[in-house]
Amino acid sequence: MEQRLANTWHMTINEKKFIESALSKNIRVDGRSPVDYRQLTIKFGREDGSSEVQLGETHVIGLVSGQIVQPYRDRPNEGTLAIFTEFSPMADPAFEPGRPGEFAIELGRLIDRGLRESRAVDMESLCIVAGKSVWAIRVDLHILDNGGNLIDTANIAALAALLTYRKPECTLGGENGQDVVVHDPEVREPLPLIIHHMPVAVTFAFFNEGDAMVIDPTHKEEAIMGGRMTATLNSNGDVCAVQKAGGDGVSLSVITHCLRLAALKAVDITSKIKNAVDSYNTARALRKVKRHNALVAPDITVPDSVMKGNQIGQLAEHQAQKFKEESTKTFDTETVVGIPKETVLFNKKNINFIRKDSDSFIGGPSNWDPYSQSIPPTFVRSSQIFPGLHSSS
Repeated sequence: MEQRLANTWHMTINEKKFIESALSKNIRVDGRSPVDYRQLTIKFGREDGSSEVQLGETHVIGLVSGQIVQPYRDRPNEGTLAIFTEFSPMADPAFEPGRPGEFAIELGRLIDRGLRESRAVDMESLCIVAGKSVWAIRVDLHILDNGGNLIDTANIAALAALLTYRKPECTLGGENGQDVVVHDPEVREPLPLIIHHMPVAVTFAFFNEGDAMVIDPTHKEEAIMGGRMTATLNSNGDVCAVQKAGGDGVSLSVITHCLRLAALKAVDITSKIKNAVDSYNTARALRKVKRHNALVAPDITVPDSVMKGNQIGQLAEHQAQKFKEESTKTFDTETVVGIPKETVLFNKKNINFIRKDSDSFIGGPSNWDPYSQSIPPTFVRSSQIFPGLHSSS
């Protein structure tokens, strides 16, 4: 009860009496009923296995990491799960930096008992090579602000982080086929942990020798409580762990009543965690979609109507035939668009060469030039065939 004794030092006698008198009338200072939780907010970071949970004024961050280690001799085909807590003086002046205090150790054991001993996480799925390599999962809980009920808040942060953590996929390779190969997440999609159920911790605080009871005690309520009980249950109502702390005794009927309330609260909190995790998985899947920049199409003028391949070929043959006829007429005249006849000498062989080359630029609609509409066609064609003649004139 290190946490409770430290908080008592900061409270005045009038504050204590005011809270105790209000609780005796089933009234709480923050306006909640005795069985109501504070507002719960669950957020996630961009990296897998990171969560941020805020319950009222209590703020906890959960981080999950994993490494490949050798298994224990008595359990060669099972991985490991460890819970570590970090109390910072920033969260509460009663917390001292350095070695963890009594309450920090107690908090880690409570969460570890609810998660590991209830077999919520499938330990056998963490095995890579029996007796040689397994995954060791580590959950770090950082207390940022202590507003009361750290146990429930840290438990939710641990569950949310475990549900969003993904370990890299491993295969066996090497020369002997027994070397563990850890694949990069960009090469193979990481695998999530197999979690059978979600143990949710629900904390009760007792006052006046067990006559008054509240759920989710605040920082000030913890300072004057006579006892505390934490029940860890899943959404099916299975009791995973129960811990009673403090000097005030509690009757069996009160414990039974608390377990019934805890089962209802576990269902509600489990639903909120699942909804938050589903939203995170949806956002993660959208981030994984690779988007390519669209190529910039060239500025090509095309007609309004789109023609098929055979229609384009027929149009090209028609234009070539028309050009041949116009070329014959043009070369029979005295001048070619202002060019004297003696300047341009043609014979049958030259005309065939011109017709053959003209097929390369007489074709589909993509060669249509909008700026040549006001220029005679014969001038345009002759300038294409003999570049430089018109510029010299």
